Amino acid sequence: MLNYMWAFMILIGVLYAAFTGNVGALTDAALNSAGEAVSLCITMAGVMALWMGLMEIGRESGLIERMTKGIGPFLNFMFPRLPKEHPARGYIATNVIANVLGLGWACTPAGLKAMEELAKLEAERGNEGYLQEGSESFVPGSARGMEGRKDRGKEAAIREKGRMPKSPVRIASNEMCTFLILNISSLQLIPVNMIAYRAQYGSVNPAGIIMPSILATAVSTLAAVVFCKVMDRNQRR
Repeated sequence: MLNYMWAFMILIGVLYAAFTGNVGALTDAALNSAGEAVSLCITMAGVMALWMGLMEIGRESGLIERMTKGIGPFLNFMFPRLPKEHPARGYIATNVIANVLGLGWACTPAGLKAMEELAKLEAERGNEGYLQEGSESFVPGSARGMEGRKDRGKEAAIREKGRMPKSPVRIASNEMCTFLILNISSLQLIPVNMIAYRAQYGSVNPAGIIMPSILATAVSTLAAVVFCKVMDRNQRR
């Protein structure tokens, strides 16, 4: 759907430029924007390389590990049913720390791994929607995996004839929903991306966005925490 929207807007822009005699201006704008996009990518690559390097130094020095332990009480509060020794805790902590430091791109791998571990946890809890995906017959490339594919093909054909119920629906757990909401609303102390954008486009004070960003993300994070706890309490009832 989004692709159709972009195509529609581009088409409207081209047609409007053609009818108003501004095709030359449209071409110049497209070429200039393409050049600015490349320049912005180079700028962002340098900024991210710097912060990723600092993140790696912090990891090697043990700073990240100490910060992970420091947010342990917060994780206990937000994820009370998540086992303390579960691997997902480490990935969640890394993701939260990267978000707080403004390293949005750096937190993506940790976030994906956290979701994988939370899915495994649901399989361990006996959630039917996750048991099938975690079973050995679904391992890609293995002999059992090939058999599993054949079985799934037979099951699909049987379902079409109405002789077999559909597989259990996968429902996100409380931990998954809480983690996703925290990830979206995360507090940011240093909005690296916004500072880089402002510097690229000639802002007199690129870092002037820091305090408004802290206030805005603090409010969004507080709202997220309240929402998660209220919904969790309602679900328990």
